[in-house]
Amino acid sequence: MIDIALVAALLYQIYKLLKGSVAIKIFLGFLSIYLIYLLVRAVRMELLSSILGQFMGVGVIAAIIIFAPEIRKFLLLVGRSSFLSNDTIWRDILFFWRKKENSAFNISPIIDASKTLAGSNTGALMVITSSSELKFYAESGDILDAELSKRLLISIFNKYSPLHDGAVIIHNGRIKAARCILPVTEREVPAQFGLRHRAGIGMSEATDALILVISEETGQVSMMKNGKVLHNLSFQEVREILNDFLNNEDLDDRFESLSEYDLNKKKKLAMTSKS
Repeated sequence: MIDIALVAALLYQIYKLLKGSVAIKIFLGFLSIYLIYLLVRAVRMELLSSILGQFMGVGVIAAIIIFAPEIRKFLLLVGRSSFLSNDTIWRDILFFWRKKENSAFNISPIIDASKTLAGSNTGALMVITSSSELKFYAESGDILDAELSKRLLISIFNKYSPLHDGAVIIHNGRIKAARCILPVTEREVPAQFGLRHRAGIGMSEATDALILVISEETGQVSMMKNGKVLHNLSFQEVREILNDFLNNEDLDDRFESLSEYDLNKKKKLAMTSKS
């Protein structure tokens, strides 16, 4: 019974990981073939079971190749949630005599630049990180290592700037890089979300960073964390979320999953149509 319960829990977690992506259909196809293989072997259909057995023999290797992005995402999720990946724990253990540092910095340039960019319907994509410099993603763009300022952010995301296409990575009050390439989520997202939003959601799935997106069409501000999204935020809400994030507060309760976002959106539309 414990064995069956553990297998059921594992399959459920795999389903949650793949839900909303094309890979879920491939996974269900593999699962169906495996169940058929068990059935034909149980009724002693020797020829068919030998054919399916050969297929299942190479199925593991095929699954690793096909599900490589999902396996990488799963390992990132495990590594990110593991206590061994917490830099604070290692610093506390190895440098317990040192005074604990605060990762917070002045976020006013981000808020002020966001107001200006949103007011002019200028698209923007910012990655705010407190635990890592995200060197792998920073090196995909142009390294700046410049002091964070409102004017610099506005200049970067100006549509005539050669740096506007891509993301800005902000770490410890400095703009580490611009024009950075981010991973795009493979999940289904609401139709109103464009490529910036998909890249923001994908980056939040792959890292523990906080993502800020300004829509070029509507000027609305969205934020992403751990694959979850908050849309159409006020700048007071943006300031509160940024402060909580930099002070290592838990933000999971504030963000909605994409399925919850769609459900809440449908409820709001229904209420609006009734009124």
